[in-house]
Amino acid sequence: MAMRTVLSTLHSKFIHASLALPCMSAYCGKDAGEILIREFTVHEPRENVLAALLAESPDVVGFSVYLWNRRETLELADALVAARPGIRVVIGGPEVSYEDKQLFRRHPGVSALIRGEGEIPLKGLLAAWSRDEQPGQIPRLAWRDGGRIIEGPPGPSLETLDDIPSPFEGGLVDLSRPLIYYETSRGCPYRCSFCMSALDDRVRSFSMDRIRGDLLFLMRKEIPQVKLVDRTFNYDASRAREIFAFILEHNRKSRFHFEIGAHLLDDETLDLLEKVPPGVFQFEIGVQSTLEETLDAVGRRVSLERLEENVRRLRRTGNIRLHLDLIAGLPEENYLSFLSSIDRVAAMEPHHLQIEPVKLLPGSPLRRMADELEIRFDPHPPYSILGSPILSFEDLERLRGISRLMDLTWNSTHFSGFLDGMRKEWGSLSAGLEGLESFWRERNLFRHPLSRRSVFEEVWNFLKRDMEEEGRELLQELLARDFARSERVVPDNAPEFFDIDLTDADREAVRTLVRRESEEFKGRSVKIQHFAAIFRRRTEDGGRTLRVFIYLTRPGSGMEVREIVIR
Repeated sequence: MAMRTVLSTLHSKFIHASLALPCMSAYCGKDAGEILIREFTVHEPRENVLAALLAESPDVVGFSVYLWNRRETLELADALVAARPGIRVVIGGPEVSYEDKQLFRRHPGVSALIRGEGEIPLKGLLAAWSRDEQPGQIPRLAWRDGGRIIEGPPGPSLETLDDIPSPFEGGLVDLSRPLIYYETSRGCPYRCSFCMSALDDRVRSFSMDRIRGDLLFLMRKEIPQVKLVDRTFNYDASRAREIFAFILEHNRKSRFHFEIGAHLLDDETLDLLEKVPPGVFQFEIGVQSTLEETLDAVGRRVSLERLEENVRRLRRTGNIRLHLDLIAGLPEENYLSFLSSIDRVAAMEPHHLQIEPVKLLPGSPLRRMADELEIRFDPHPPYSILGSPILSFEDLERLRGISRLMDLTWNSTHFSGFLDGMRKEWGSLSAGLEGLESFWRERNLFRHPLSRRSVFEEVWNFLKRDMEEEGRELLQELLARDFARSERVVPDNAPEFFDIDLTDADREAVRTLVRRESEEFKGRSVKIQHFAAIFRRRTEDGGRTLRVFIYLTRPGSGMEVREIVIR
């Protein structure tokens, strides 16, 4: 009877589908016995996952281990062996690749550990076990032999990625998920000290024939979103253009997410990207810092000027969603200089600006230099920085608060007018966010989730407390307009920052307008609702205007908001 192996992982969200497990299963083939793939989330009760795995009657269970699932996975491994002695558990993935023999002692359920890229060592291990043999000296494999831990020698990764049969054509990837991961290359040309890719600066690409075949398969299946996990997708400009052009030629309904180096975009590529239909591409761009000394210290030498120029051009075209990243706590960058980085990146007007503390990942160069640089970090996942000689824990907490507020305001897209006004009133976006963060912290507002309306109302409370009435009026109206454009305002329950003191003439003008709008949509299954308010500072001369917000709701689609000004 063939040995049965279950490859598994615990995702952070249900929408995710593993790519690593199908690739390893495809590479192992039939030489390793029967292989099943079973995926779960960290939110499922351990007992449920344990029962589901044992119901498959496996001889071997292999887990892919990451930052978000380390504790749950190792506890599950121990429980598996306790529940059914004799099961062999194999672990691998970035979170355990740099563990030593102590891990085997702490977790008696673990039978073997794979370091780095998993295809070669997993195939060798399973093939040996399926023949009822000891693994021997398999590269990058550590395994338990009774009371001993045997360490295999270092070994190379796959030389030719096409040696991995397509997991998509092989039916190994769960295509029912709305988000599918895909890779066209492995490795990265850069050696950023905070990144695990710094350990492999040799970039290997699948052949263009293989890439075209996989992409065509996914596009014909009309996968809603394909996220390419290449560390720097456009490391080779001509290769990136060929793939972009292929997608544009054959795509039906899929959207694609790429991690790119914006500074690497040349004019020919930018010209091609102007032809991308709106909403089809999203670019994630790791700026990380705008301080030259910091970029030099972490080995990330890029042209910030070229990056900014290219991001601005993409933003002007407006058809590609731009997600820009900053990392707090990198060497040489203190609190004030990081605020400057926020302002400089925000000035590029990205659709999403993510701010995260640096994580000192096991095996990364920055973690090895932590003592030398006097960087303090959490010893447990996700290994976030807790302080350094130039950035205190309190500074990091303030930046974490600003990051939360960026998510609530900028990244939500509901506060665009207000944020622009705040930037002008305070002199910079970061200065305004500093004040808002202080207010949020004093009122303990970071402790619990807030509804969208509650966020607007707390911003208004902040303005009332921290601004004089004269300077507050314009920001109040910007806030009110943002709110009315983000959700339907019920006239009898309008937030305090609206002026709804309408005259009889105002009300008659609104009724006339709504009748006209209703006639336009008569018989078209459109529900029409409205809200009207007075604005006095939204015109250049400060004159009084009546603004009417028309809310149109169609079956099966989101709400459309029309804003009409009556002088």
